[in-house]
Amino acid sequence: MRARLDYGWRLFATALSFIVFGVCGLFFSLFVFPLVLVWPHRASRQRAVTTVIHGFFRALVAALQRMGVMELDVAGVDALRSGTPAIVVANHPTYLDVVVLLSLTPSACCVVKNAHWSNPCMWGIVRAAEYVSNADPAGFVKDCARRLADGYSMIIFPEGSRSPAPNRLHAFSRGFAHTALEAGVPILPVLMHCDPPAFTKQMRWYHVPERPFRITVNALAPIGVERLAPREMPAALAARNVTRAVEAHITQYLFDYGFFKTGN
Repeated sequence: MRARLDYGWRLFATALSFIVFGVCGLFFSLFVFPLVLVWPHRASRQRAVTTVIHGFFRALVAALQRMGVMELDVAGVDALRSGTPAIVVANHPTYLDVVVLLSLTPSACCVVKNAHWSNPCMWGIVRAAEYVSNADPAGFVKDCARRLADGYSMIIFPEGSRSPAPNRLHAFSRGFAHTALEAGVPILPVLMHCDPPAFTKQMRWYHVPERPFRITVNALAPIGVERLAPREMPAALAARNVTRAVEAHITQYLFDYGFFKTGN
């Protein structure tokens, strides 16, 4: 009986969290975004919007923990909070990955799917925060480089969508590598893991695990692209080498940390 009550509470708390997120997103789009448009100074406007989003996601993650829905384990995340612009490259096992990373990174911009630009709960947020759409490959690198030059870190999931299986990644796209080469900033690899699996590509929001899920975030040492691709190397080949090296680096650490299991 106690296990059933606990499961029912976590199902209710999960539904409530999604509702609160949707209502707050809709409120921001309808009432806050119009105020953002008339803010006279772009730099201070972006700083204010970023601070609000960071604070909201911190509160949301704290609420999920307090309600017993999730647990959070972090390591090496001082690099996310340092304020030094970097390209944060992470694997993407769950729907909550971006929420957790934005809650841990005070000065962050992120790449979002083009569908979010028409989502009624998201369109005002992504526009006000000047997030980068993945729909325009030609403008992607330029937009990311501009946000990095403004002093923000870029959060990028190079898989493009959530991982296809608990023990496997999608092939990494090269956009983050082109951006790192263009902007001359380090790449900060981040390992994401969720146990038991929750909010994966194969699961609906109401597929609540039998116990609170634990999201683990491990930020690895930054990687300078200059050691992966010499300056004289053609841009296309350099981006390919950087992408392969970072993908192999993250995959190996996922096995080393036990997040991926050999033989599965």
